[in-house]
Amino acid sequence: MTVTAVALLVLAVYSWAGAATARSNSSLGIRTVEWLRGNGAAGLVSDAERIYYSMTAPAKGGPTLARLPSIGFGGGRAAAPTQAHRPRMTPMPAVIRPALPGEGVWHASQRRYAGRSDAPVVVTTYRPDPSYPRLLAGVARIDPRRARVALYSGVHEPPGGSSSGLPSEVPPGDRPQLLATFNSGFKFSDYSGGFYAGGRLVVPMRPGLATFTATHSGKLDVAQWSGPARPGPDIAFARQNLPLIVSGGRPNPSLSDGPEWGSTVGNSVMVWRSGIGVDRHGRLIYAAANYRTVRGLADILVHAGAVRAMELDINSYWVTFNTYGRPGGAGPHKLLTAMERPVVRYLTPDDRDFFAVFAR
Repeated sequence: MTVTAVALLVLAVYSWAGAATARSNSSLGIRTVEWLRGNGAAGLVSDAERIYYSMTAPAKGGPTLARLPSIGFGGGRAAAPTQAHRPRMTPMPAVIRPALPGEGVWHASQRRYAGRSDAPVVVTTYRPDPSYPRLLAGVARIDPRRARVALYSGVHEPPGGSSSGLPSEVPPGDRPQLLATFNSGFKFSDYSGGFYAGGRLVVPMRPGLATFTATHSGKLDVAQWSGPARPGPDIAFARQNLPLIVSGGRPNPSLSDGPEWGSTVGNSVMVWRSGIGVDRHGRLIYAAANYRTVRGLADILVHAGAVRAMELDINSYWVTFNTYGRPGGAGPHKLLTAMERPVVRYLTPDDRDFFAVFAR
């Protein structure tokens, strides 16, 4: 081995060791993969992921689920509502019939709102694809009249976000009104988009990209950005991620397997995906499911009522939606039980930026 080769190997080991020992709440395996991506092996990692996801994709058909997993504040089964707590919200229509007990029925995320039609956060699950009757989608609906949403920086994403003073966990002083937390979008090295929160422009906005925004008055929106590089004074936060996947209540017709859907995996790979949108009433719609293409995610959001929507993060390690059954971040519960990360994610510093939902 030449002196040059030895020197390069030493530098690589030194670089990896720095990444492996840096402050992080990600596993060593994930940190190693992220290090490879950032050091010239992004294409190799992406190819390996595509092969893995293709090999582990579920077969079509087969028996359907026998029952739904637990959701909502109680941690109990999503059974048909009782007379005492009969929701006054119209359930989501079933895609696969007969519907399972409780399928598409909205449940309050926190105990104090049980059975109320004005619950600030409601959640449900349903089977979105007759070709894969064992797969489940989780959907949450957030009412901006009853809840506010905040965007927080992660320890490492966006780069420079935490060093600018933005918190990387839900601040303890804000937790008495905490209702839910959920993942944000892609790493900023995987696409070119903006991040603005807490009055700090960490990454400038780019025109034409899908952007999740909140105003200081509480209005939430997901739309194509046409404003300046720095949001105006009425904007509380703005987070961009790829083009819109739903516009005018319909999936984007250009949902193709191309680079506009990210540099890691494209549209056609079936992986965990998440997305955010708004319905015609101005309510926020979050959706997540495993083994979905971008088009499959768009279909879920449209079925949930979204008129505009964007993709958020993908892959099992990054898709998270947690609710809290009691104030103070107590009684945490996953939107889908198969979500990989712990229910206390975002209550301690996290590597990536995220959103939190609070009662008004």
